[in-house]
Amino acid sequence: MSAKIIDGKIIAADLRARVATEAARIRRDHGVTPGLAAVLVGADPASQVYVRSKVKQTEAAGMASSEYLLPATASQAELLAVVEKLNHDPLVHGILVQLPLPGGLDPQGIVAAIDPAKDVDGLSPVNAGRLANGLSALTPCTPLGCIILAKTVHASLEGMNAVIIGRSNLVGRPLVQLLLNENATVTIAHSRTRDLAPVCARADLVLAAVGKPEMVKASWIKPGATVIDVGINRIALADGKTRLVGDVAYSEALEVAGAITPVPGGVGQMTVACLLANTLRAACAIHKLPAPAI
Repeated sequence: MSAKIIDGKIIAADLRARVATEAARIRRDHGVTPGLAAVLVGADPASQVYVRSKVKQTEAAGMASSEYLLPATASQAELLAVVEKLNHDPLVHGILVQLPLPGGLDPQGIVAAIDPAKDVDGLSPVNAGRLANGLSALTPCTPLGCIILAKTVHASLEGMNAVIIGRSNLVGRPLVQLLLNENATVTIAHSRTRDLAPVCARADLVLAAVGKPEMVKASWIKPGATVIDVGINRIALADGKTRLVGDVAYSEALEVAGAITPVPGGVGQMTVACLLANTLRAACAIHKLPAPAI
């Protein structure tokens, strides 16, 4: 029997709709329009497409969107000046600096300069520290999306044995904290973990975020386990074309897992939806309004 396919498109669309409803309500009741500012340095085509998507979806949700485009030659000081301007702009509630940055710029220094209250990517040391200490914080969007997707299959993650493959600051490490908050039992593994396959095979919930195409095989998955595939890798085909695959060998895992996210159409859909949700949350917190009902 094939696994249930966790449709990120439908789940993300539902979250965006709830964000739009709440954004309209706080605009009507409190005169506040949540605002997201996106900062793009250089002309990386993938980053340009991603930022355009964020701008389009922000506006579709009834929120204000602004873009700040800097040349690839921009200095650290010039980028910091833009961030500082946005930190003090009362119409901006969320600041997104698109990563990766061109060589010569220090991304950690830039992220640390963002006002934690407006850090809708959840990557600043303050938000990362609050999350690690079990306190309320703006949370990285991709891990947050993973939790939402998993909870469409399991009403509660409490007591589940979860294995995360990948230890990045963007996904793996914050996922540990979010799963602990859900009272799951968490193992964090990575590409250098010894005997990785049997470690994964014990898991009720596998979250693959290692950046290696189709690394996780069906034999690594416990029958009936839920698989959340964060990976997005472009591989070359024999005819010269390319296709997107995840970190999980999807077609074979489909026959073993109980539920699985596809690539594309899974976690990626949730990232922007969670960015909008974080912007709404930030706007409410900055204006001392109750947390939105999303």
